[in-house]
Amino acid sequence: MSTPYDFDLFVIGGGSGGVRAARMAAQTGARVGLAEAAELGGTCVNVGCIPKKLYSYAAGYAESFEEAAGYGWQLPGEPVFDWSHLKSQRATEISRLNGIYASLLKNSGVTLVTGWAQLADAHTVEVDGKHYTARHLLVATGGTPFVPDIPGREHIVTSDAMFDLDPFPRRLLVVGGGYIACEFASIFNGLDAKVTLLHRRAHLLTGFDDDVRQFLANEMGKAGVDVRLNCEVASVTRTADGLVATLARGQQIEADTVLFATGRVPNTQGLGLEAAGVALDERGAIAVDAHYRSSVPSIYAVGDVSTRVQLTPVALAEAMVVVDELFGKGKRRLDYEFIPTAVFTHPNIGTCGYGELDARAKFGQVTVFSSEFKSLRHTLSGRSERTFMKLVVDTKSDRVVGLHMVGADAGEVVQGFAVAMRAGATKAMFDSTVGIHPTAAEEFVTMREPMPG
Repeated sequence: MSTPYDFDLFVIGGGSGGVRAARMAAQTGARVGLAEAAELGGTCVNVGCIPKKLYSYAAGYAESFEEAAGYGWQLPGEPVFDWSHLKSQRATEISRLNGIYASLLKNSGVTLVTGWAQLADAHTVEVDGKHYTARHLLVATGGTPFVPDIPGREHIVTSDAMFDLDPFPRRLLVVGGGYIACEFASIFNGLDAKVTLLHRRAHLLTGFDDDVRQFLANEMGKAGVDVRLNCEVASVTRTADGLVATLARGQQIEADTVLFATGRVPNTQGLGLEAAGVALDERGAIAVDAHYRSSVPSIYAVGDVSTRVQLTPVALAEAMVVVDELFGKGKRRLDYEFIPTAVFTHPNIGTCGYGELDARAKFGQVTVFSSEFKSLRHTLSGRSERTFMKLVVDTKSDRVVGLHMVGADAGEVVQGFAVAMRAGATKAMFDSTVGIHPTAAEEFVTMREPMPG
């Protein structure tokens, strides 16, 4: 049957969500095009999750070298870290992943268009002067770092630049208190930089359980990060010896690199959204309905550009809903409750469900269980790192509605428990489950005494 359009679906953005939508749509037999101006894989692959986790592993080796002596290992000399080698290895791996993304698209039959795409109207995309029409358009351009407009802004770097800094920053100032700020502070502290972490609020990691936030701040401080709360940077100046950040209260901090990890905003600039009539919400994100449809019926948006939950797996899941809506049975939905997540600080955070305060607000009466301990590993390692675990239970139903961990491999541990929580597991089910001994994870099924109150 003839069609007036070049494509059934045209995707703007070759990140995780965009590539997934394009591939899956093409596999249904749809004619699909995708435009990307940069390397395929988006933020996660190129300057986010993947390289960040690789660098987190690199920092972890420093801890392992330190701990080895307690287990009888004697190294022939002080370990030497080669920053250039790490950067080179990371670049090689990311290049390999870029190629895999390209192959996935090609093998699925997706037409890849290289260049910056703009919406010309509800069914037309312009890339470098050439027009492509499609029955449906999907915007999946992700987010971009936000930096406040302060004097000396030109001396500041964002997280995108952290993986290729030259030279390695011996003194690093990190401004912010979210995932990215805490992770980079931990990573570079582990790689032997002198790290100061500034946050304008009273606690790190807004939105996380309060006990988790406090525990992590203490552990990061013990590990050597200079955590300063209720602080704001007023200006940054360059001197002969590097950079000087002047705080709002007048104090000054010297650094080689100043990283502002002060949040990310939807990447909507220069996309022609206004020309196409696409409405933005109060956060500057593309406003979408439950089916990820924008104010223009033929235009959809998924991932960080629509900012429901800024996580790569969420963008992937949203993409699958859109593909099912357009080319499938239209029955697929994404439930945003009990989405697990991890923060790759040192130690890691893993969490699923509600923090204690949010749980009280939603469920009313809750019962809380928590445990803090030194893991078996550190009985001989000589390190003072401790592990924290917490369960939040809806008292009326006995359902576990919050599960939180700060400790080694927390993300790996919590992923499994997230399945149980999505299935509606109760505290009685946790209690009747036999633990794996000796592990830290078994603590989640052996906590019996609730916290007072």
